[in-house]
Amino acid sequence: MTAINKFTFGILFLLSSCGNSKDLTKSTSNQTSEMKKILTDLFQKSLTTNDNNYFTSEQIKNKWIGNLPATEKEIAETEIRLGIKLPADYKEFLKIANGYPTYNDAVEPSFEKINQIEYLKNFDPDMIKIWSQKQTEDIGKELNKSIIVAGKQEEQWFLLIPPTDKNDKWKYWKFASWIPGEIEYKNLTEYFLDTINGIE
Repeated sequence: MTAINKFTFGILFLLSSCGNSKDLTKSTSNQTSEMKKILTDLFQKSLTTNDNNYFTSEQIKNKWIGNLPATEKEIAETEIRLGIKLPADYKEFLKIANGYPTYNDAVEPSFEKINQIEYLKNFDPDMIKIWSQKQTEDIGKELNKSIIVAGKQEEQWFLLIPPTDKNDKWKYWKFASWIPGEIEYKNLTEYFLDTINGIE
């Protein structure tokens, strides 16, 4: 390849890379906007319930109950602490709200701040033992590797379960003994939309 051809190839590669970068940024921005819209809609629907005493007058005035966004540093520090890369949609959620309270803690869990999430086996090892009995050992195995991201002080949890290998996907569970067991979602968006439908 001549010097001119190398130069031309380099320019084309850079232009191509820039285009892909813009597309990736645009895609991420769209995902964030969609998630913010869903969370805002969830709050608006929550106000129509009889249990809106969960919200302060300031939250109602601002039409938003989520905390300030998590920083990239906070997310990175948590990933190092847990020894794992968190799923992309959960990180998008954190960049919108680093903690998101529930409209009714008897029904749905409140999402924790990023520095408070942890492996369930460290938070409630007794629960792991209960579900690791012979009849429910498959559930016990999933719980043993799960990360509790919501509901630490409530009757139900939201769990992120890491993939076992590179061909698997993250699992998203709402989990409570009263359900009983787990309700699985494809992703966070599906969970929040299901919560909105539940209110309606």
